[in-house]
Amino acid sequence: MSVDPVMPGGEMANRPLHFIWIVDCSGSMAYEGKIQALNNAVREAIPQMRDAADAQPQAQVLVRVISFSEGARWIVAEPTPVEGFTWTDLEATGTTDLGHALRLVADQLKVPPMSSRALPPVLVLISDGQPTDEFQDGMDTLLAEPWGKKAVRVAIAIGRDADDEVLRRFIANPEIRPVQANSPEQLVRYIRWASTLITPVSRPGREDQSPTILPPDPMPVIGDVTW
Repeated sequence: MSVDPVMPGGEMANRPLHFIWIVDCSGSMAYEGKIQALNNAVREAIPQMRDAADAQPQAQVLVRVISFSEGARWIVAEPTPVEGFTWTDLEATGTTDLGHALRLVADQLKVPPMSSRALPPVLVLISDGQPTDEFQDGMDTLLAEPWGKKAVRVAIAIGRDADDEVLRRFIANPEIRPVQANSPEQLVRYIRWASTLITPVSRPGREDQSPTILPPDPMPVIGDVTW
């Protein structure tokens, strides 16, 4: 049985906020330096993510990473406090089994292992292509879980070949659109933005509401690398 933590003196401890990176590692991500750019971008964003968590004393930010290609697997399976989180470089090969990844995420959003007193989780999907398995089955499984439905879901498309319609269906909120990164510089900008979505989620007085999500304005493509 899950027992909510209690601080000395009887007060509730910080409420857990689960942040999950859902990362496309299909073979197409190996081309044009996409997977290397993603690895670098997330690694650069970690200090900013920690700063955002420090500004939210009422939340305990816990980070996980799942990758999908031929099947899906947890790269960081245990909810890891953001202050101790490190990024493991991902490699790209195989197909794009996004539906499998969403089913694995849905399993972790059940209560238990999720706490009933958690803040809405943040799910960040990053992809450059189209699912090769039963995406809708995975999406239905995710939304069938109360925490899956309440989750703040955002999506980053890498390049112009990403399936915008699938990303919109993942977000399932007409007020939030996928953002598209067409260069390494744009990817860094959007991953930094996504990594700090914990700030509005846990604002005092709004703990159980989805934040107003305003992606940064698109920046011009700089340099020779475009996707």
